[in-house]
Amino acid sequence: MSWSIDVYSDKSENLTYNKPDFPIYARINDLQSYQYAAPCHWHRDLEFIKVLSGSMAFSVNGEIVTLTKGNGLFVNSKRLHYGFSDAKNDCRFIALIINPILFSENSLAVQKYVAEKFAQNTTSYLLLEDEHPALRQISDIYKLMQTDLQNPLHVIAKSLALCAEISDQLTQVSNTVDETPEQISIWQMIDYIHKNFDDKLSIEAIASAGAVCRSKCCRLFSHYIQQTPNAYLNQYRLAKSCEMLRDTSRTISEIAMLCGFQSSSYFTSVFRQAFGLTPKNYRFMREK
Repeated sequence: MSWSIDVYSDKSENLTYNKPDFPIYARINDLQSYQYAAPCHWHRDLEFIKVLSGSMAFSVNGEIVTLTKGNGLFVNSKRLHYGFSDAKNDCRFIALIINPILFSENSLAVQKYVAEKFAQNTTSYLLLEDEHPALRQISDIYKLMQTDLQNPLHVIAKSLALCAEISDQLTQVSNTVDETPEQISIWQMIDYIHKNFDDKLSIEAIASAGAVCRSKCCRLFSHYIQQTPNAYLNQYRLAKSCEMLRDTSRTISEIAMLCGFQSSSYFTSVFRQAFGLTPKNYRFMREK
C-alpha cells in the first residue's frame, strides 16, 4: 500500500483492492515503508492484522494496543485506526481488509446479522493472540488472494468463516448505533487536511472544518490520533512528500511547495528531523 489515501464523500478511505471487482485487500506491508507511522484513517471494511516479524503499536479510536510477532488484531467497521512505532522499529505484517458488501447477496437474515455485529455500538477491536483460529485464516486468505482466483468461492467461504469466528466474540457496548458528533467532527477535520495539505492551514481552519472550537479540535486529535493537529498535518505532508520522491521526477523545491512547506530548506530540515536523512538521500535510497 502506498502513502496515497483517497477518501469518499463521507470521509472514509477509498481502498485499492487486489482486484478491482473483488472487495478484499490482502497484502504484506512493512511499517518502515510508512516511515513508521501510517496516516490515521477509517473505512467501512473489516480489517485484520497478523504480525509476521517485529512489533508495533496500533491505535483504534484512541485506544492503543501492542502487537508482536505471531499475534494480530481485528478492527471493526468505521473505526479510526493506524499502526506506528515511536521507537522506529520495523514490523512486517499481513493486512487483510474485507468489505462487508461481500456478504450482501446473502439472505436478509445474514445481512441483518452482519449489520448488527459490525455496527458502531459493538466491540471496536479484538486482540488475536497465540493460537487464535483467526490467525491461520488470515494467512490462508492472504495466500489465496495471491493467486488468479479461478474459483473466488473459496476466498468468499474462508472470509465468511473468518468473519463468523470474529462475530461470535463481538458484544454490544452501547445503545448508540450511529456515529457520534465527535467522530463526525474528527473525520471531517482529517478529510480537510487530506484535501488541503498543500495550503497554509491554521488550527482555526482545521477546527472550522469539523464545526468545533480550537480547544475541542485539539482535544479530539489528542484522543483519537494522539497528536496535535499541526503534528498530524506535518506527518501527512511528509507522507505525501515521500510518495512524490518515490513516484515522480519533480525537484525537491517543487515537492516542498506542493506539500505545503514554506521553502525547500525548511522542507529538508523537517524531513531530516523526522527520518534522519535528506529528501535527496531518501530518493537515492529508494532508487537503488
